[in-house]
Amino acid sequence: MIGDFSLFLAAILAIVFLIMLANKIKVAYPILLVVAGLLISFVPGMPVLHIEPDLIFIIFLPPLLYEAAWAISGKELWKWRRIIGSFAFVVVFFTALSVAFVANAFIPGFSLALGFLLGGIVSPPDAVSTGAILKFVKVPKRVSSILEGESLLNDASALIIFRFAMIAVATGQFVWYNAALNFVWMLIGGVGIGLLIGWVFMKTHKFFPTDARMDIVLTIVSPYLMYIAAEACHCSGILAVVSGGLWLSQRRLDFLNSSSRLSGMNVWEDLVFVLNGLVFLLIGLELPEIVSGLKDISIFTAIGYGLLITSVLILGRIIAAYGALLVTMIMRNFITVADSRNPGFWAPMILAWAGMRGVVSLAAALSIPVYLENGSEFPQRNLILFITFIVILCTLLIQGLTLPYLIRKSRLPDFNDHIPESEAHSLIKNGLTNYALQYLKDNHKEQLKDSPFLQFIERKWEDHTNDRTEQSITEEGKLIYLKVLEQQRQWLITQNKINDRMDEDVIRKYLLQIDIEEERLKLL
Repeated sequence: MIGDFSLFLAAILAIVFLIMLANKIKVAYPILLVVAGLLISFVPGMPVLHIEPDLIFIIFLPPLLYEAAWAISGKELWKWRRIIGSFAFVVVFFTALSVAFVANAFIPGFSLALGFLLGGIVSPPDAVSTGAILKFVKVPKRVSSILEGESLLNDASALIIFRFAMIAVATGQFVWYNAALNFVWMLIGGVGIGLLIGWVFMKTHKFFPTDARMDIVLTIVSPYLMYIAAEACHCSGILAVVSGGLWLSQRRLDFLNSSSRLSGMNVWEDLVFVLNGLVFLLIGLELPEIVSGLKDISIFTAIGYGLLITSVLILGRIIAAYGALLVTMIMRNFITVADSRNPGFWAPMILAWAGMRGVVSLAAALSIPVYLENGSEFPQRNLILFITFIVILCTLLIQGLTLPYLIRKSRLPDFNDHIPESEAHSLIKNGLTNYALQYLKDNHKEQLKDSPFLQFIERKWEDHTNDRTEQSITEEGKLIYLKVLEQQRQWLITQNKINDRMDEDVIRKYLLQIDIEEERLKLL
């Protein structure tokens, strides 16, 4: 017990050091963690690691998806909904189909059902790897938004394919109308359960006396409850977490106070940091057990199969990216699209090349049972596991290491989707000041005459000064100032809704500043 805990502490320290090293040499940390785990696994005397798939599906996946749903811009998600939907569903199915036919044609003993099983496992790109890489390079907002949105939904679609393929392999048959009904239920049920539990948690936050610590605990519990409840109802747990997270994210100002939002942001950043680090280190450490399972298949032959599937994935995503561009160029003549301009050659290539695989693929592969219900061994399980590992490793190394260089050399155009950041800051700062001043004068004219603090705030805003000299403040003046801050929040939310070219990330920065100002006021 104590030895296991010591290994856990050592792993945490190793993760922190490796991420610091990755930042130093400007390499995406998932790449370094997987390689480090791979090297550590060959150290003599290291115990063979066995990862339970539930450990990843239940412990790791819900909070990582939930945090991503809270971080993404809902406005950008809706704006690019068509291309995000096509990548998250159509491209994932196209990828799984391509893998199925290639595996059936070139890998001995692989039926189409097994090919679809492998396709469902390796088709979803990993969001964490892409996000880590984009930290070091600047890309247009639309590119990052599409990649973030795709990553929220593609895991669900891939795992749905995986489940149906598992049924086909286990039973030897595929009833399409049953599959269609199950598919609809998994989608609708997953989204419905996520929204329902999100609504219950929001009401709990609002109507019961909670403090920041209780609110944070509730936000940590909610994704697990969404996932477990949906899976218990045979729905998509991933869609439940994503839909519930998105719904609560858009209403965070309604049920969380400034203390909870600020404290929760710090807690979630630390939690996600540790979870991401652990899961990528575990991927590398898992290799010895995967290799030992190959048995009668030559490791070089298995590597060849892995490289073949990797090539199919990379080529298929490139074809899909340019196919999506072609469809958009055609459909702009019949429907309104987010942007009818031709984005050029390089934008689809960047989207295509950001296709690294990761945690979900490994978890899905590990969840394949060792034996079928009739007692026979699950066909090709060990080879599927090995191919999945090779795909993860190769896409991380090949695409992950070259993506920053490709982005720098491609010189993507400035699509002018948003107001320039400096101009947005100026617009928001002036708008907030003028709106707050007008609200103060219209609604609290008498208190303004008697409160030195409110007069100080009025002068500060009128002069646009940054003087932070403290003034004496009455409880009444404090309450009025809190009302003013709330009005500023509402003004920001309105600006985000009515101005399509306003970057939501800039809005969120100012909302954060208002939360900090509110917390400072509580200390006066």
